[in-house]
Amino acid sequence: MSRPHLSVCVYCGSRFGADPAYEAAATEMGALLAEEGWRLVYGAGDVGLMGAVARSAQEAGAETLGVIPIHLLSREVGKRDLTQFIVTEDMHERKKVMYMNSDAIVVMPGGAGSLDELFEVLTWRQLGLHDKPIILLNTGGYWQPLLALLDHIVAQGFAEASLRDYLTVAAEVPAARALLRAALS
Repeated sequence: MSRPHLSVCVYCGSRFGADPAYEAAATEMGALLAEEGWRLVYGAGDVGLMGAVARSAQEAGAETLGVIPIHLLSREVGKRDLTQFIVTEDMHERKKVMYMNSDAIVVMPGGAGSLDELFEVLTWRQLGLHDKPIILLNTGGYWQPLLALLDHIVAQGFAEASLRDYLTVAAEVPAARALLRAALS
């Protein structure tokens, strides 16, 4: 199978979260990927926001690449009807395969796993290992505490101010679309 022209990796929760706006944004994100002709790269789960973004992308005609470690196949209900479904040995390999197969990263609301994925690509960007755009989809202000923490890290001298420049914040999905279009054109 040939690789589509552009692929967007979406990190998001394996739960729906407390605000229905999170699921609505995930559904909207999946549809926009298809509308733009971009492939979805994600964690291959069929639960929570992961499942919502994948189902929406599929229904709208997008290609999908899901990557899941073997130990999460049952817990995250591996979505096997994707365009491409890859099972990895562990979480490290999962993150590497997702990163290597994407041109941009969108981080939607999620928990510790989404934070782990975000901080890995953010650290790699800080170290100059890549220049892929990283977009935080700040649905309902979800990421405000994280943004305050990053500002605190900079203010306390543990990172250069440029750390915040490696993240672009979008309040809503249409803003994320505009940022992705600009970054991927």
